[in-house]
Amino acid sequence: MAHYVFDVDGTLTPSRQVIDPQFNSFFCRFIENHNVSLVTGSDISKTREQLGTMIPNRVEYSFNCSGSSVWSGPKNIFNSEWTLPILARTWLKDKLEESSFPIRTGNHIEDRPGLVNFSVVGRNATLDERKTYVDYDTKTNERKVIADLFNRDFTNLHARIGGETGIDIGPIGSDKSQILKWIKDDEIHFFGDDMDPGGNDEPLKTALQDYPKSKCYHVENWQETASILRTLDKTI
Repeated sequence: MAHYVFDVDGTLTPSRQVIDPQFNSFFCRFIENHNVSLVTGSDISKTREQLGTMIPNRVEYSFNCSGSSVWSGPKNIFNSEWTLPILARTWLKDKLEESSFPIRTGNHIEDRPGLVNFSVVGRNATLDERKTYVDYDTKTNERKVIADLFNRDFTNLHARIGGETGIDIGPIGSDKSQILKWIKDDEIHFFGDDMDPGGNDEPLKTALQDYPKSKCYHVENWQETASILRTLDKTI
């Protein structure tokens, strides 16, 4: 039986926003007829903000924090106990001070189970502030530069661009590919919007190359996800 795995931000929802109501209804019907899991860099509270409680509670697994926090329905069945070393935290604070981007909104180093999310603009940014940073990062490649420098200086950890404004940081192997320890199916259909090199969907895409029956769908937005799913299942 095929197992459908979905990133959330940018794949099932607009970035940092709630799921479209009509797509929500469609996706709930899709879950009823298919084996579905979620995988996201966000924690469960943010996933519930974007998708509500019905979808996370109905899927087989909700792999939060890139799989370092695992939920089965409303029950948390696993949490990584890893924490960011003090030296790495100090390094990130220095990079925050060095950035020429002028806006700071707070919550720049967000601790999550098994990883931290680093954001120059901050997790408290409004949509307009986030857009301003996205435009800045597109021109400067700041996140890639910071991630590359971090990976050079901390060889036992790994930094990877996540979402529109952040960098996900955790121990080597704590990326989305770790969810394969939980999924026993050999046919996995993975939907994500960040599969390019350095993106946080790339490790799972790469790992699935060892699963001949599996397929990855690199989507631009939730509308493309919806279009593909309607093509795959014309009964909904």
